[in-house]
Amino acid sequence: MNQGGVATANGGSVGVQIQRSPRLPDFLQSVNLKYVKLGYHYLISNLLTLCFIPLIAVISIEVSQMNINDLHQLWVHLKFNLVSITICSAILVFGLTVYVMTRPRPVYLVDYSCYRAADHLKASYARFMKHSRLTGDFDESSLEFQRKILERSGLGQETYFPKAMHDIPPTPSMAAAREEAEEVMFGALDILLKNTNVNPKDIGILVVNCSLFNPTPSLSAMIVNKYKLRGNIRSYNLGGMGCSAGVIAVDLAKDLLQVHRNTYAVVLSTENITQNWYFGNNKSMLIPNCLFRVGGSALLLSNKSKDSQRAKYKLIHVVRTHRGADDKAFRCVYQEQDDAGKTGVSLSKDLMAIAGVALKTNITTLGPLVLPISEQLLFFSTLLVKKLFNATVKPYIPDFKLAFDHFCIHAGGRAVIDELEKNLQLLPIHVEASRMTLHRFGNTSSSSIWYELSYIEAKGRMRKRNRVWQIAFGSGFKCNSAVWEALGNVKPSSNGPWEDCIDNYPVKIST
Repeated sequence: MNQGGVATANGGSVGVQIQRSPRLPDFLQSVNLKYVKLGYHYLISNLLTLCFIPLIAVISIEVSQMNINDLHQLWVHLKFNLVSITICSAILVFGLTVYVMTRPRPVYLVDYSCYRAADHLKASYARFMKHSRLTGDFDESSLEFQRKILERSGLGQETYFPKAMHDIPPTPSMAAAREEAEEVMFGALDILLKNTNVNPKDIGILVVNCSLFNPTPSLSAMIVNKYKLRGNIRSYNLGGMGCSAGVIAVDLAKDLLQVHRNTYAVVLSTENITQNWYFGNNKSMLIPNCLFRVGGSALLLSNKSKDSQRAKYKLIHVVRTHRGADDKAFRCVYQEQDDAGKTGVSLSKDLMAIAGVALKTNITTLGPLVLPISEQLLFFSTLLVKKLFNATVKPYIPDFKLAFDHFCIHAGGRAVIDELEKNLQLLPIHVEASRMTLHRFGNTSSSSIWYELSYIEAKGRMRKRNRVWQIAFGSGFKCNSAVWEALGNVKPSSNGPWEDCIDNYPVKIST
């Protein structure tokens, strides 16, 4: 689990006075530099094409001036060099065959679904505080701390708790935890199978990730039993891998789809609240109570070429970063018992700094894969100047808005979204899906990035060839990214999580 939303964002406004002057305006101020930069981007990115245009023009002119005799001489020349032509053709065919056989198989996201709990499981601030007080486990200081965290969290009044947490007193039993898991997993899968019209027997790979609830039989076995999946299914159950485990599960499914031909893979991401509620007074362990809510997602991936026609997206890249070798990073999100013997997940005060280092490492790897040449040259040149001349040059921050059309930042908390918006120089619309998902559904752990993608679709913003960057953080400490490309103008599937409330968003979130 990753609880990155503990810090608060201080709102404020900066006033700028512009004095009138009879002189000519400063063009660096009056010209919108983003358009200059955009033009530079197009020029550099299409430089190779521009270089080929004169060559193509010369060849076209020469061909247009050839007569019948010239063509006859060319044919005679080729005829007497038949052996060379045959050898070259054989090498070309062999090379193409090797390329086709060894290239990675494309992985398509046919569709996905997100679970939405029943209305009677909604947890308003007032209800949360009332139930927390009635349990008798929290002192006044802890109750006040939770109230303040809630008010600054960015969560709305309609997030969901599991049934066991609505009971007074709460009933965090194994049976209740299984019930929550079944409702979320089966609810998401029922929608997915209905929307895709896929026979469960056709599913060859199953990957389930849930960090803190790992019973025996496993969650993946529960799904196999429920849907009577085939006996030779490759099933995997990922535990303890935090809020970024959804991307890890996709990466695992992608690798398996490279090996097993012509099959479907289902990836199910969720977190279980019932048995992981903290009933103590350690402030660092109380924060997850305020942020985490019920949620889950189910994905249908395919390596079948025929599914390219109906799939929503194609997987382009997955980049994973693990900082677990560093002791501080390893312990910054840590499940343990407090002094009273009560189990919870503690958060280190260094969490945001560690997340920043993990993000820097991740985007350093991702950048060369996705950024246009113009951005890479600017980044490299500033780095070179700094290294060679020891100059006090500010490091150039690549403009990822030139590489991606949409951003799905894990809704771990308000501070996570604020920091990424600032450091990646994003616009409010780029983080709108993340903020609204946090407001409507809370931190649903590894599934939050799919609620965000669903929000973008519900708003009608996803167009053909748009690229989406999903980025998530998790305990360990990990930062993982997935890049998808839309195969068409994507419309939201039926029974989506935003189906009856999308018109109410975006909402203004108080600072």
